[in-house]
Amino acid sequence: MTAEPIRSGGDRYDAETPARTGLLDVLSVSAMVIDIDGRIVFWTPQAEDLFGYTAQEALGQYAARLLIHPEHLHSVVRLFAEVLETGRSWAGAFPIRHKDGSSRLMEFRNMRLQDDLGDVYALGIAADHNLLQRVETDLALCERLINQSPIGLALLDPDLRYLLVNPALERIDGIPAEEHVGRRLREAMPLPDIDTIESALRQVLTTGTPLLDQYHVGRPPTDPDHEHAWSLSFYRLEDPGGRVLGAAASVVDVTERHRAAAEADRARRRLALIAEASTRVGTSLEVERTAHELADIAVPQLADVVAVDILDSALACRRSRRPDNGPELFRALALKAAHPTVALRAADAPGDVAAYEGDRLVTLCVHTGRPVLVRHVGEQDIPRIARDAEAGALLARAGVHSYLAVPLIAHGEVLGALDLKRTRNPLPFDEDDVILASELAGRAAVAIDNARWFQSVRNTALTLQRSLLPDHAPHHTGLELASRYQPAQATSEVGGDWYDVIPLTDDKTALVVGDVMGNGIDAAATMGRLRTATCAYADLDLEPGDVLRHLDKITCDLEHYIVTCLYAVYDPRTRQCRIANAGHMPPALAGPGHEPTLLQLPPGAPLGVGGIPFETTTVELAPGDLLVLYTDGLVETRLHPIDDRLAVLLSFLDDPGRPLEELCDLLLYGLRHPDDHDDVALLMARTS
Repeated sequence: MTAEPIRSGGDRYDAETPARTGLLDVLSVSAMVIDIDGRIVFWTPQAEDLFGYTAQEALGQYAARLLIHPEHLHSVVRLFAEVLETGRSWAGAFPIRHKDGSSRLMEFRNMRLQDDLGDVYALGIAADHNLLQRVETDLALCERLINQSPIGLALLDPDLRYLLVNPALERIDGIPAEEHVGRRLREAMPLPDIDTIESALRQVLTTGTPLLDQYHVGRPPTDPDHEHAWSLSFYRLEDPGGRVLGAAASVVDVTERHRAAAEADRARRRLALIAEASTRVGTSLEVERTAHELADIAVPQLADVVAVDILDSALACRRSRRPDNGPELFRALALKAAHPTVALRAADAPGDVAAYEGDRLVTLCVHTGRPVLVRHVGEQDIPRIARDAEAGALLARAGVHSYLAVPLIAHGEVLGALDLKRTRNPLPFDEDDVILASELAGRAAVAIDNARWFQSVRNTALTLQRSLLPDHAPHHTGLELASRYQPAQATSEVGGDWYDVIPLTDDKTALVVGDVMGNGIDAAATMGRLRTATCAYADLDLEPGDVLRHLDKITCDLEHYIVTCLYAVYDPRTRQCRIANAGHMPPALAGPGHEPTLLQLPPGAPLGVGGIPFETTTVELAPGDLLVLYTDGLVETRLHPIDDRLAVLLSFLDDPGRPLEELCDLLLYGLRHPDDHDDVALLMARTS
C-alpha cells in the first residue's frame, strides 16, 4: 500500500495539483545526490527548473563536468572531497553553468549522506542566490518594519488568538508580547466594545474584505482612569495557495487627536452655551426671572443641580461692608435639577432666606469674590457645602461628588453666588468649567443688578406717585366712586397721570383727571403742582372752563410741559354735570336703558398752549348713570387704531350696574398690556 502524504493537522494534499504554500516553493529549492565517484544519482524536479537539465539528462552524469565551469573545477572537487571525507557540511554561494551556457550564482548547502550499506553520498541543496537574497531582504525589511513601526501590528490565527505583536502594540496597550501570544483577543483586551471588534474580525476572515480605520474608544486595563482612542484596521492573511492563515490588525493610537477633538467639541459647546445665555438670560427686568433663566441655562450642560442665591442686603440695594469671616444672609432665587434628586431638598427653596456661617464655601465665595472649586467632594467637604447636618446627609445620599461656587459680581459688587453640583455627570468640575461658570455668572449678575435697581427705583417711583394721588371716600353726596392708578409696566420712571375728587360747597363734587406728557421726577412734580392748583381753584367755585383757563396760565409758566385735563363738577340737586376739556380723551357715559357712549365735548387745547378759551358743557345724569374718566394709557397702543380701542372700552361698560371696584379691574386687565409704556389714571363715578 502506498502511503498518502498528508498535511499537518490531517488535511490531505491533492497529489495531482499540489499547492504552492510555503517558502520552499517560493524559493524553488532543489536537491541532488552525488555518489563517491562524483556521478549524479538523485535529481529533483526543482533541480530541472534551476539548472535546466531534465532528470534523464542529469542522472549518471559527472556533476562537475555538467554543472561547473572549467576554471572552478579544482575548487569544487576539493570542496566535494572535503565533505565526503570529513563529513563537514559546507554552505555558500557558487557560480554554476546552466544548460543554456550562462553562469548563474547559486546558494548551496552541501552535506554527507550514508545509507544502510555504508555507502557515502553528497547531498546538495541549492537555490537561486539572487532570489534568496531578495527574499532575505524582504524578510529583514518586514521584520524591521514590524518591529520599528510606530503603528501597532498584530497577527491573529483564525480563532483570534495572538500569534505576534510588535513593540509598538506593546507600548499602545501596555501589555507585554508574551502576555498577548496564545491568548484570545478578548482575554488580552477586555474593552467594552470587544464584541463589536471580534464580529468585525470574523467578517474579515469570512469575506476577505478589509475594514479600515475603525474608531474605537475605551479605557484599557492598564489605564482605567482615562479614556483612550484607537484607529483599527483589519485584513485577512492568506498563503500563496489561498489558505486563510488568520487576520492582521493595525492599531494607531489616536488618543491625543481624540482628546483634542473632544476638547474642541467642549469649546464649541461652551461658546454655544455662552451665545445661548446672551439671548436667554436677562430678558426682563425681574430679579427672580433672571435667576431662573441662569439656572435653566446651566442645567444640565454645566451641572446636575444649580442654585442661584443673592445676598439679602444686595437685593435691598444696600451696600454693606463684607465681613472677613462672619455669617451672610442669603435669599434663594432659583433652584434647578437635571433629574429628580433628593439634593433639591437639601437646598433653600426660592424665596427663603437663610444665614450661612463664615466657614461655608458659599460664604467664602462671596467674601473673597472668587470661585470656590472642590473637584472631588469628600466626607469632610459636605459640612462646608450644606446648610446643616440634615442637608449634608441628603447631599451625600444624592451622590454629590464635585462642587463649584461662583460669585455673581456686577460693577465690582458681589451680589450673591451661583452654586453648582454634579451627581450623575461622572466628570469633576475643572478649570474650564470655572471659566464657563464665571462667564455665565458675570452676564447674569449684570442683568440681576439692572433688575434689582430697576425694581428699587420703580418701587420708589410708585411710592412717590401714589403719595401724590388723593385718598378719597368711596361715597360723596349723590355719587359712588372708585379709582385706580397703575404705573407703566415697562419703565421705572414716574409718570404724570393723576386723578382727583374734590368736595365742594352745596354737596357738589369736582372730578378731575389729567396727564402731564412725559415722565420722570419733573413730570411728577408738575403733576403735583397742577393738582394743588386745581384744588385751590375748585374752592373758588369757578366754572370748569375758568378753572382750566387758570391752570393753562400756570402751565405756560412751567418748562415746556403740555398737559391734558378733564374737569367736571357734579351737582346732586340738579343732577347736572358741568364738564370742560383741555385736549383730553372724551369721558364715557353708560347707564340703565341706553347704550354706552363717549361724551361729545369740545376738545379744547392742552394746558400750556396758552390763549385758547375752554368751553363748559352741561350733561344731564340720570340715577344709575356711570361716568368714566381715564387717561390715554388705558386705551392707546402702538398696534391698534384709537377708535377701535375706544369701541372696546365701551364694550366693557355693557353692564353699568356692575360693582365699581370690579368694573375698574375689568377695564385695567381687559385693556392693558404688560409691556405698556404709559401709566393709567382711572376714575369712575355712578350717580345715586
